[in-house]
Parts: sequence; C-alpha cells; structure tokens
Amino acid sequence: MRVIAGDARGRRLSAPRGLATRPTLARVRESMFSRLSVRLDFDGLRVLDLFAGTGALGIESLSRGAGHVTFVESARPALNALRRNLEALRLAGRARVMKEDVMRAIEILAGEGRRFDLVLLDPPYRKGWGDRVLIRLMEFDLLSDGAWVATEVSRLEAAPASLIGLERVSLATLGDHQIALYRRQSGEAAQ
Repeated sequence: MRVIAGDARGRRLSAPRGLATRPTLARVRESMFSRLSVRLDFDGLRVLDLFAGTGALGIESLSRGAGHVTFVESARPALNALRRNLEALRLAGRARVMKEDVMRAIEILAGEGRRFDLVLLDPPYRKGWGDRVLIRLMEFDLLSDGAWVATEVSRLEAAPASLIGLERVSLATLGDHQIALYRRQSGEAAQ
C-alpha cells in the first residue's frame, strides 16, 4: 500500500496483519481523490478521517496539501499502524489521532467547536454506518459551508441518499465498491 500523489507519493504505508482492518484499495483511493481534486483544492483543508484504519485516506489528503487531519479509529492494531505511518512520513505535526468510537468522537469534536472542510468515511461494510454518520455530522454541525464528504461503501449496500443540507452529488461503482460524494449546502440553502 502506497501514497498515490502529492509530497509523499510512492511512500509505503504499513498495515496491521490479519483481516480486522480493510485498507482502501489503491484504485478506489485513486478514484475517490481524482473525483475530489476536480471539485476542491486540498491546500490548507481541515480534514476528518473517520474509521481511519491505517490512515491511508487522511494521509493521502495531507500528501496533497491538506493543512490538518483528525484521524478517528478505535482498534489498537490499526492505531499503531496509523501512528507509525504518520511518523515515517513526517506528517504527525499536521495530524491529531483520536482513539474513540466514531459517534463519541463526533460529540467531542462538536464540543470543541471543530468544523471540517472534508470528511473521509470508510466504515465497515454492510453495517449501516453511512446514514447514521452523515446524520450525526449534520446534527452536530461539524461541516463548514460548502464542505465535502466522501464515503466508500460496499456495492451490496445502498449508499446514503441526500439529507437536508447535504446533497449527494456523485455516486460511482468500482467493482465491489461504491464511492459517494456529498456537498454541504451553504447556510442559507440548508435551512
């Protein structure tokens, strides 16, 4: 597993052994980021990587110029790999790693007044996390105006639909995976 583009292009990422962590495939990451890069400039973005695993999605954002990424992961083996990856790539200074359940992390971040320009979401497949997390992001107002959310889900499950204030603008199927992109409407349109 390697970083696809940007300053860390071609650098290896470590992952824990076993099947407990499902790193995003390179072709899926490449498709997700090519769809995002035609829609937004990564320079200085505040990014939230939920179900971060090894950090591949958030690290890709940092490599492409994101200003800061908050990684949320609860599994210790994945967290260890994530921290090793950030240190090896010298990106730890632009990152925050939270060992938390995703729903609890959203509450904590909202309590701190955080807002994000991009949220990357790669939840466990076929567990129904997508809808719940998108609703929670909107309820706790973690998205800046015009923010983007990119999520990967199994082809065997329905990608979350648009919500009030959060429009699904793209849905693509790549083999067994779907990539859905959402855009937060401006404050006036979301009300």
